Amino acid sequence: MGILSSSISLAQYRVEGKLEHPVIETVADGLGKHTISDIDNNTTERIFGWTSFQHPFRPNFKDRSFVVGSHFIFSLRMDKKTISPAMINKHCAMEIDRRTAEKGIPFLSRDEKRHIREHVVNLLSRRIPATPTLCDVIWDYEGATVWFLSRVKAACESLETLFLRSFNISLVPMIPYSSAYLSAGLSDNEKDRLTQLSPTRFVT
Repeated sequence: MGILSSSISLAQYRVEGKLEHPVIETVADGLGKHTISDIDNNTTERIFGWTSFQHPFRPNFKDRSFVVGSHFIFSLRMDKKTISPAMINKHCAMEIDRRTAEKGIPFLSRDEKRHIREHVVNLLSRRIPATPTLCDVIWDYEGATVWFLSRVKAACESLETLFLRSFNISLVPMIPYSSAYLSAGLSDNEKDRLTQLSPTRFVT
């Protein structure tokens, strides 16, 4: 999901930790090391990595275009190949028919069918292009805050994993509880009371 979309879904994070100086070079290095790779011509089914906000299919962080004032703006891109079971079954059936006719036998063994299926899946994986999903990231470094343009669980998990891997600092999801605990200016006594609260179930 992009910043310029007509409607957005937003997840907020608090950044725990500090970057090594110089900060911009450290961020550029982390983004560069974990830039997404192209999987269209290999058998990889799923991949995720950083990409450019302005040019998501031509990622380049060397020009520092991700720096906007005191913010860093870039994107998480997730590429996934989806092969329908019907397509796999079709190509398997065609290959089984070809081999039985070629050998003049009525059927193939279970192992032969398994090898055919593996071959078909690998072949289709190389032919079928990956479908990309883009989610923009806005990082207010001075405010130690990240806004992520998605609330999908898999996307958020990918962001948290890649952020830690790239910058060696972690993200804390700012759900109502963590927002109150970290950002509401509570006293130690109030924080202790907050940790002892239990959820209330509302029944209509």
